[in-house]
Amino acid sequence: MKQIVLKYLQPYFGRMGVGFLVKFVGTIMDLCIPYILAHIIDSVIPMENRRLILLWGLLMIVCSICAVSFNIIANRMASRVASDATERIRHDLFSKTMYLSNAQTDSFTKPSLISRMTSDTYNVHQMLGRVQRLGVRAPILLIGGIFVTFTLDAAMACVLLATLPVLGFITVYVSRRSIPMYAGLQEANDRFVRMVREDIAGMRVIRALSKSDYETEKFRSINKDVVERERKNGMVMAVINPSMNILLNLGLVGVILVGAYRVNAGTSDVGKILAFTTYFTIILNAMLSISKMFTVLSKAIASGNRIWQVLECGDDMKVAEDIYMEPGDGADAEIAFEHVTFSYIKSKKGIDGTAGSASETAVNQESANIRDLSFHIKKGETLGIIGEIGSGKSTVINLMMRMYDVDQGCVRIAGRDVRSYRPEELKKKFGVVFQNDTIFEDTIAGNVSLGRDMTEEQIQEALLYARASEFVESRSDKAGEALNIKGANLSGGQKQRVLIARALAAKPEILILDDSSSALDYRTDAQLRRGIKEHFQGTTLVIVAQRVSSIRGADHILVLQDGEPIGYGTHEELMKGCEVYAEISRTQTGEGGVE
Repeated sequence: MKQIVLKYLQPYFGRMGVGFLVKFVGTIMDLCIPYILAHIIDSVIPMENRRLILLWGLLMIVCSICAVSFNIIANRMASRVASDATERIRHDLFSKTMYLSNAQTDSFTKPSLISRMTSDTYNVHQMLGRVQRLGVRAPILLIGGIFVTFTLDAAMACVLLATLPVLGFITVYVSRRSIPMYAGLQEANDRFVRMVREDIAGMRVIRALSKSDYETEKFRSINKDVVERERKNGMVMAVINPSMNILLNLGLVGVILVGAYRVNAGTSDVGKILAFTTYFTIILNAMLSISKMFTVLSKAIASGNRIWQVLECGDDMKVAEDIYMEPGDGADAEIAFEHVTFSYIKSKKGIDGTAGSASETAVNQESANIRDLSFHIKKGETLGIIGEIGSGKSTVINLMMRMYDVDQGCVRIAGRDVRSYRPEELKKKFGVVFQNDTIFEDTIAGNVSLGRDMTEEQIQEALLYARASEFVESRSDKAGEALNIKGANLSGGQKQRVLIARALAAKPEILILDDSSSALDYRTDAQLRRGIKEHFQGTTLVIVAQRVSSIRGADHILVLQDGEPIGYGTHEELMKGCEVYAEISRTQTGEGGVE
């Protein structure tokens, strides 16, 4: 939290300094009013000088106007600083999130990142505003009120002052307990957001399977956990206000009793007693404001730490421009995997990033998602990847694009280790349609260009090659029609064709289609592959598919099973030498393997 304050408030220190000065002057004006009132009652009125009474009354009015005006100005300045600083925090947090590696995103989880972007930044915004508004005013009112009461009557001030150490102890004790509790509450909120996000996205599936009651029960459990944590936090923080009220009211009773005896003894005045009750109210409100500030601070510290965890994340996929490995057989290929092993579950590493023990590495090998994978394809060739669900097909794509780093071995693109490429340089080589890819709430043209500088001709050409122009032309606004979130107003096949058009639009060197034709009919799928082959002859094509018909014409076909390559070759070679592939082909196309 301290790092966030220093980094994001530093540009506003000058403005904050002016705001604090304005707030200080306004607060002093507030403190002057009861003192002037006591002076009028005890000293001016007994003189029976109407002119003096009016002058002192006018001075009270001036102090009141100044107090109100200065506090409004300072509050407006504080709100502006809090809004501007929070805007920068959100921007940097979003930007950092966009550049997190897949491994880091998996570690934080997407719901947690959403929660940090929304509720956590809101808590920090509340803290920045509250501290500027009350961080100056409340302590000045508290300290200044105590100081002024001592100048009025030290004996009565000591009675009031005796309650403050107890109040301070309660506030500090409660705040220290509440910070870790709020951190736990935010983690529970992450789980809450994750479930809501999943259930809303899968609402049609839930209804289709009549599992609404089941999901409602799961929601009730998570919601109950969040409510229970909020209740415990509320109960802990609720101790402060009643404790302050009781102690300060007891102090006020003591002040009135002592004051009554001193007035009877002639050592104090009625005006001072009246001023004391006013200052008591000021001190009480100041203490309550400080307690509320501690509540906001507790939330903000927990939230700020969560935000800083993301902001301080280092680059775990640094560019190794000087990396060197002995070239293998496929060093001159467009894409080459050389004895690649990879696991999503990494063995634990030290703070310095060094690998774990030999036993840990062995366990990692056993649980690897990809084990000892080697193949290479030349520029312009087509690679088909097939296998059962969970066999590692999409993982191969992730490693190819360096979404993750390999544990062992090497992945080369155009003869270079992918770790030696700058991210933008590597990604520029690819056009990709991921499994379960995203349609954004934008026009069809906007989804195809996706912020890239493309002409209308390029967009139309990409739609044509993706076999999407047929249904685009039939729509009222054609490529300019706005799509709903996730393309809800498109069919499954239409979505896939728009996504393929997006991948083709930049004429990539390597085109990856990860199960991107599952919603297409056989005829459209065949036309699409034929069109890509005709118009993108120099493009290396990688097709991940469940259907043999989508990859049977590929130059190379890789068959995966549980992360291991069990077959590699052409369709004809695999039909003879890979029983698993032959069985898939016979199941889908008939005994002879012909459609």
